[in-house]
Amino acid sequence: MTTMNATVPRILALLALAAVVAGCGGSQVPAIPGVVRVVAGENFWGNVAAQIGGRHVRVTSLLTSPTADPHLYESDVASAMAVAEASLVIENGAGYDTFLSQLLGATRHPGRVVVSAQRVLGATGPDVNPHFWYDVPRVPEVARAIEAALARLEPRDARAFAAGLAAFDASLRPVEAVIGEIRRRHPGAPVAYTERVPGYLLAAAGLRVLTPPGFAAAIEDGTDPSPDDTVVMDELFTGHKVKALLYNAQVVSPVTQQVQAQARRAGIPVVGVTETMPPSFRSYQAWQLSQAEALLRALGG
Repeated sequence: MTTMNATVPRILALLALAAVVAGCGGSQVPAIPGVVRVVAGENFWGNVAAQIGGRHVRVTSLLTSPTADPHLYESDVASAMAVAEASLVIENGAGYDTFLSQLLGATRHPGRVVVSAQRVLGATGPDVNPHFWYDVPRVPEVARAIEAALARLEPRDARAFAAGLAAFDASLRPVEAVIGEIRRRHPGAPVAYTERVPGYLLAAAGLRVLTPPGFAAAIEDGTDPSPDDTVVMDELFTGHKVKALLYNAQVVSPVTQQVQAQARRAGIPVVGVTETMPPSFRSYQAWQLSQAEALLRALGG
């Protein structure tokens, strides 16, 4: 599902108010020489940027709540001002954070650099899965783009940014090891999900997703799945055709609750995943490691 609640008139109104606040000395964060202001649409990309930049960056993330539906996010004055003042903006793309694209289109910042995960990964097509942060093997490509942008904006700290990138890449190895263990111990194991949030993780782990595409698309769009897709989904559990069910813990509906209940009645393990990084995790990689380990346990690891 895409976040398209912030319309252009609303964005312009927010920016007008932000301009008034800024004119009255209400800038959110005073400029600090040698420190790059970064705004990330989502807190996991913001966390990656903070790890790479260290003390040389000041990061503001817009989507941060692990309990709210990220698809219902609406921009406010604080986010509009943050984007207007940022030297580096990190967006996910693929329609996931349209509100950020609108803020970018309505503001001007000389020399501002924008890193789009979608563009970095070359993810195109009308039905591309926008949950790129679950593609752990390719997240370093986005991290490299962030490092390059920081070095361009603050060349004097290029060595520090390079060191931060190297440390981040190394810290992903435990996550990649668990994904590799799933691939070795459960090759091609069948699983289901309520929507495509963990799709890239499952592909990297070599698992087969049996969820009807129409069912997952309906959940992402906030509509009811078709009767045919619902029957097929039900049979995955009653027929014990899948080894685990993964569901988006941030987007709950009567349909997804029913699916979880059916899986549990059939004795099929249920694994919750989130779109936003919970505050209980200090880093993106710790969050992803926890979810990969939960999947491994569900499969019998």
